[in-house]
Amino acid sequence: MKLIIKREKLLKELHQINNIISNKPSLPILNNLLLNIKDYVLQFTATDLEIEIITNIYLNQKYKIESITIPARKFYDICRNLPDNSILKLEFYDNKLIIKSNKSYFSISTLPSINFPNINIWKTKINFFISQATLKYLIETTKFSMAQQDIRYYLNGILFEIKEKTIRSVSTDGHRLSICSVKINELLPHHFMILPRKGVIELLRLLDNSETLIELQIGNNNIRIILNNIIFTSKLIDGNFPNYKQILYKNYKKTLEAPCELLKQAFLRTAILSNKKLLVTKLFFSKNQLKITSNNIEQEIAEEIIDIIYNDVDTEIHLNINYILDILNTIKSKKIQFLFNDAYSSVLIKNPENNNLIYIVMPIRL
Repeated sequence: MKLIIKREKLLKELHQINNIISNKPSLPILNNLLLNIKDYVLQFTATDLEIEIITNIYLNQKYKIESITIPARKFYDICRNLPDNSILKLEFYDNKLIIKSNKSYFSISTLPSINFPNINIWKTKINFFISQATLKYLIETTKFSMAQQDIRYYLNGILFEIKEKTIRSVSTDGHRLSICSVKINELLPHHFMILPRKGVIELLRLLDNSETLIELQIGNNNIRIILNNIIFTSKLIDGNFPNYKQILYKNYKKTLEAPCELLKQAFLRTAILSNKKLLVTKLFFSKNQLKITSNNIEQEIAEEIIDIIYNDVDTEIHLNINYILDILNTIKSKKIQFLFNDAYSSVLIKNPENNNLIYIVMPIRL
């Protein structure tokens, strides 16, 4: 059986699905895509045993071809390097995939589909719809606080807490905490789940800023997201996320308010001469004034003084300058607030006009 298809109809889907193919897979067949053709749908499946992505391509003609697996990167590279608007003719026989296009000819090996792993069938506990833009916002505003290869495996991802008509994303690496809350239209039961770091990154690649609704299906150990012509499935982290609410509802006594963009530019300039290993910056708060200072091992110094709203006692705090810049690059507001108690307690950072984004940073003790 021959399949005739335009190159452009394959490229985007193959690019999206190839992202999860590992450079050093635990099984040879994980280098391959599972290819299914039934009636008017061409379906590709890729997995690394933790994440599975299925993409459906709708055809103009009815086909019936048995499942087979093909080398993912080789097939994508062939399609990518053919001329624009090429027509591909695909033939399957003798454990080979034959690709013909104009005067180009390729023969690549295949593996039986019976050996291709798939994420086990699981029962959905919670099912609801959310816009792509909302889910992307929940991820983008908290992803930078995820831990990387922490022995506390439950920190290597984002916690999603669902309760009634609110979804909250939370991440922490033990030194900082990011929290984002959004309202939705559906009334949902209280539920927690931790999406692992790789799942977060790969899902973010698939999302855009549209208001198109996508379907979320949540089970005990898996989450499945159906968007456009793609089905994304990821295993969840089985662990107990720290009780972040103990820190969140702490009583902060001191408050400063500053223009967000002005503060961001001041931190960007002082970061130039900061110690690239320690990344420490000194913040000295005095009446209606903030002095930001950084230095490095070459004994170079950067100092910025900006006007703020602050009417408490003089206080000096040392913070990781990159942590602050991550927050300032995320909060899109005219004003920003810092709430704290003293030089050794956590600092809460937020938009004074909107509490849907809250960040907490632990000070550095020198």
